[in-house]
Amino acid sequence: MPPLSSAVMEAAFFDLDKTVIAKASVVAFGTPFYREGLISRRTILRGLWGQLVYLHLGADEERIARMRASVLALTRGWEQSRVRAIVEEALEAIVDPIIYGEALELIERHRTAGRLVVIVSASPEEIVLPLARYLGADEAIASRPLIDESGRYTGHMLLDAFGPAKATAMASLAESRGIDLAESYAYSDSATDLPMLEAVGHPVVVNPDRELARIAVDRGWEMRVFTRPVELRPRAGRAAPVAAAGAALAVAGGGVAWWVLSRRRGGDPSRGTAEPLQAGWPDRLRGPLLSRP
Repeated sequence: MPPLSSAVMEAAFFDLDKTVIAKASVVAFGTPFYREGLISRRTILRGLWGQLVYLHLGADEERIARMRASVLALTRGWEQSRVRAIVEEALEAIVDPIIYGEALELIERHRTAGRLVVIVSASPEEIVLPLARYLGADEAIASRPLIDESGRYTGHMLLDAFGPAKATAMASLAESRGIDLAESYAYSDSATDLPMLEAVGHPVVVNPDRELARIAVDRGWEMRVFTRPVELRPRAGRAAPVAAAGAALAVAGGGVAWWVLSRRRGGDPSRGTAEPLQAGWPDRLRGPLLSRP
């Protein structure tokens, strides 16, 4: 598909946690925060348990609100500059192993088509902004903690980019950048992001929680399953993953992803990796595949 005309501005909005990366970003940075003395071992263990619940049971608004309140209370008194330095230093080591290769491929396809790539996350901007740069996104929407006069977190939010606030921020960005939301795409895993998905003409659910999966079935939305992390910054002697994402996902040791794709495509794994894994879904969900990224 050739790039869009310069007269048309479209965008692809990607939720971060469990959509682009395989775990909650705040939890992912628990180890460097612990190493630098910001959190205790007990907090790490509680965070891992919370992540287990989040991954396997999904997270409703009440549960997420409790988790977010706990995190905010925990950060009270932290120096913003120190948090930024920790995130920048640990970013590659922490994030590289948990980026979904399927997400990288979609980001690259949207970029090639001329769409603005936007990371949208309720996580704090100290984590989201450098991560968005690392992924090569054009814009980022993130929560903004309230900072006191000494540069420390107060435990409160200046901007909480959660739930409906994501859609509001997307509308604001669309107005300032001339984005046609009706022709744009959004990707998310959580029912709490329903306003974000409803804000665009092409909503796509990724690794959905139970509530979002039910909504997607009812509305006939496209569903995708992202399963395999692919290294973004290659080590010596390794191919760049964005360019090689299709090959990496198709042949990774003859693994499960290849087997599922081969069965669904009649044994032909050469057709690439961008199609959603729709085997076993209702016929009305299989519909036309995403045609323009």
